[in-house]
Amino acid sequence: MKKFKYILVLFFMFAGLAGTSFESYSQDFSNDQKLSRKQKKEAEKANLYLNFRAIDTLLQRKTFVLEAEYLQNRYGDQVPVSRNINFIRVNSQQVILQTGNNFNFGYNGVGGVTAEGTLNNYRVTSDEKKLNHTVFFSTTTQVGTYDIILRISADARATATITGFSRGSLTYRGNLVALYNSRVFKGSNSL
Repeated sequence: MKKFKYILVLFFMFAGLAGTSFESYSQDFSNDQKLSRKQKKEAEKANLYLNFRAIDTLLQRKTFVLEAEYLQNRYGDQVPVSRNINFIRVNSQQVILQTGNNFNFGYNGVGGVTAEGTLNNYRVTSDEKKLNHTVFFSTTTQVGTYDIILRISADARATATITGFSRGSLTYRGNLVALYNSRVFKGSNSL
């Protein structure tokens, strides 16, 4: 814990210098006080811990979006997708699951399917040693009932697997972002 406090003090000290004339100090700092590998590793660990806590806050508030970079079927076939139209959004008690592509109009106007429903059975488990979270929830939408398992690492990389009553599953791989930072586009609800 002392190392963590030390790193935070260094962070605020350098932040204060950046506001004044950081350029004049940067050469002296780089020549006299190069960070050792151990110090860099400790700083990276402290940064990951801060990310872990920030992600925890988003999960507890239920205000996040998983913006997918890849979609994967149950056989492991993975395709790259556009982040702004392939997402899972949780906002309080509302869930939106959407797939889309840039080539077709589809059922939702963005080449895929949009399912909107209510959040049920929401549960978050956190592992402070490994700095990751697992979220379990379900949603009932106009196109079916789904269970979602979401796994998030401290660097905000996230994987969500969606299963329904059928044998199939769909996995979203991408980044978890705060709801207010997300730039997703919701298509029309699919019937």
